[in-house]
Amino acid sequence: ILFNLFSIFPHFLQTMKLIGFNVVSDQLISFKVSIKLFFMKSLLVLAFLGFFALNAIAQPSVSKIAKPDPTKKIQIVEASCGECQFHLTGKSCDLAVRIDGKAYFVDGTTIDEHGDAHAKDGFCESIRKAEVQGELVNNRFKVTYFKLVNQEAKKELNH
Repeated sequence: ILFNLFSIFPHFLQTMKLIGFNVVSDQLISFKVSIKLFFMKSLLVLAFLGFFALNAIAQPSVSKIAKPDPTKKIQIVEASCGECQFHLTGKSCDLAVRIDGKAYFVDGTTIDEHGDAHAKDGFCESIRKAEVQGELVNNRFKVTYFKLVNQEAKKELNH
């Protein structure tokens, strides 16, 4: 609505000047400038606050599986893509673990939470070692802790 008023504002000022109201027109011009500055400052503040709000939302959340339960045993298992590496039947690339030679899909974390699955060292391309805690429920592994074992540290120990 204000922008529509500003579009007819010059015609209004011209009419006022023809009648002889120069003082009123100067006051109206300064009022128009004040309104524009107010809106520009408001938009700038909103953009600034929006930028920080979006950055706060975009921060990664702390994973529920990041800390082990000290009362439970940590297992070292093979972890990979269930379809690509363990040849399990599924609809897409999903994280799986192999325990005692048998593979199970994982619930509680996803394949994408641990890097690019299709990278050279990703789950679809390689089988990795992981520390896990959890239990088997309905032929699926319900994970409560999951941490990949650092392959580089393992190589250094062997040399």
